[in-house]
Amino acid sequence: MRLAKIISIVVVSVVLSFVFSGCATTQAYNDMKLKNRTQQEYIANLESQISSLKMQQLKLQEELAKAQGLGNIDIATLKEELAALEKAIAEKNDLIAKMQKQLLSSGAPLPAELNAMLSEFANKNSDMVTFDEATGMLKFKSDLLFAPGSDVVQSDAVQAMEALAKIMTADEAKDFDVVVAGHTDDMRIGKASTLQRHPTNWHLSTNRAISVLNVLEKNGVVSTRVSARGFGEYRPIAENKANKGGNQANRRVEIFIVPKGM
Repeated sequence: MRLAKIISIVVVSVVLSFVFSGCATTQAYNDMKLKNRTQQEYIANLESQISSLKMQQLKLQEELAKAQGLGNIDIATLKEELAALEKAIAEKNDLIAKMQKQLLSSGAPLPAELNAMLSEFANKNSDMVTFDEATGMLKFKSDLLFAPGSDVVQSDAVQAMEALAKIMTADEAKDFDVVVAGHTDDMRIGKASTLQRHPTNWHLSTNRAISVLNVLEKNGVVSTRVSARGFGEYRPIAENKANKGGNQANRRVEIFIVPKGM
C-alpha cells in the first residue's frame, strides 16, 4: 500500500513537471513571437522612413545640380543637407540589418522531440549540414548543395531536403515555420551566362534560398510556413581571402526553424 502511494506521488510529480515545463516553453515562445512581431513592425516603420528620406535625397540632388550649374552660393548648404540625409539613411539601414540579424539568430531551443529529429538528420548528413540546438538553425554547405554559380539543388542534396521536409511535416513540427537564408563569399560572378540569371551575389544567394524553399514546398511543407531571403556576401562567418578570393565557409544556406508566425 505504501509502495503504491509512493509510486502515485512520483507519477503525479512527473506529470506536473511536464505540464509546468510545457507551459513555460509555450510562454517563452509566445513572448519570443511577440518580441519578433514588434521588431518586424519597427523594421517596416524604418523602411518607410528610409523611403521618405530617399525622396528628399533625390530632390536635394536635383537642387544641388541646378545650383552648381548657376554657381549658386547655397551649394555648401545643400551639400551639408545632402550629407546629413545620406548619414541618416545609412544609420537606419544599419539598424535594420542588426534587427533582421536578431530576428534570425535569437532563437530558443526547440522542443525535445523536434530537436532530436533535427539532430539525427544532421548526424546522418554531417558531410553537408550542421545543426545548432541553441538557435534551431541548420547550416548547409553551398558547395555541396549547388554547382558553382548555379541555383539548382544537386541530386544528393535534394534527398537531404526531402528528409528535412518529412521532419517539418511531422506533428512535432506543426507549430514551426521555416526561414531559408542564402549566403555567398565575396567572389564576383564572372561567367556571362551566369550573370544573366544572377547579376550579383545578392541575386545568387536569394535564388539559391528560393530553390531550397521550392524543394521543401514540393515535398509537402505548406507555402505559408516557408520564406526565403538572400544576404549575398554581406554576412560572412569567416574572413575572405584578399582580392576577392572568397572563402568556402561563407558559401552556405542557413535554415532557421522558428515558431509559427515569426
